[in-house]
Amino acid sequence: MDCAINNDIFTIWLIQYGGWALFFLLAIGIIALPVPEETLMVFTGIVMHSGNLPIPSTMLAAYAGSICGISMSYLLGRTAGVYCLQKYGSWVGLTEQRLEKAHTWFEHYGKWTLLIGYFIPGVRHFTGLSAGTTNLEYKQFAIYAYTGAIIWVSTFLSIGYFFGSYCLSALKNIELETEEIILATVTAAVIGYLIYLYRKK
Repeated sequence: MDCAINNDIFTIWLIQYGGWALFFLLAIGIIALPVPEETLMVFTGIVMHSGNLPIPSTMLAAYAGSICGISMSYLLGRTAGVYCLQKYGSWVGLTEQRLEKAHTWFEHYGKWTLLIGYFIPGVRHFTGLSAGTTNLEYKQFAIYAYTGAIIWVSTFLSIGYFFGSYCLSALKNIELETEEIILATVTAAVIGYLIYLYRKK
């Protein structure tokens, strides 16, 4: 998601607050607030390479932030998401049988989206929520989601550390364009589904 925060503010936050700033930004970003996570981590890698951030504690903060964010998303799904589906799901045709089918599908195939969904802007914001809403067991969730978080964080911190600012401007453009495409696709799908329900009734 696009964000008005620029690199100067990132620099101030990262140098002044270090890993705490990174932890907080990644956590709220995965929960779905407008934080450009990939750009943030690439920039963090650049700052680490310059020697202004300690490498071990910064990496641990990034891992913890992403894991905390996806866990909170999962918890929201297990509580608010399940409650809303049970209370209002029948209004849009979501019966107990269909919810059970969704749970079975996510248990067999959807859990892989927890692993690779981090690398798709817009998707990672819903994988934890979907896993919780479909009642995916926490053990299964943790294995795939936390492994994906570690791979995702390591990848983009490494890009920033080893390749520096060469990738930063290109990443911003790719991130923005991808999210616009995903947003338009999801919006069109929701509108189409609502039209389908209206015509069916």
